[in-house]
Amino acid sequence: MKKPAPLLVYTVLRLLAFLVPLALMWFFFPIFREFWWLAAIFAALIGASISLIFLRAPLSNASTRIHERRAGRPVAGQADADIEDAAIDGRTDDTDRA
Repeated sequence: MKKPAPLLVYTVLRLLAFLVPLALMWFFFPIFREFWWLAAIFAALIGASISLIFLRAPLSNASTRIHERRAGRPVAGQADADIEDAAIDGRTDDTDRA
């Protein structure tokens, strides 16, 4: 069985860290049904705290995976820069000879 992508795992866990406290506040505290924006703020604070404490390993895995993917790709402008460098070096050699 293939392992799920680390970024997907981290994203789902972060969403759960926000949505579960929001749902608990919404259903068990009637005052938050009226002040939904306050429930969202508290849920965001609780979710951020949960993710800082418990989700360090998934964050590390996701960022490592992103770094590996970025390191494997050539830089977009590198081919153009190489051609320009070759043209400049060729021109420099011509001017040095004259």
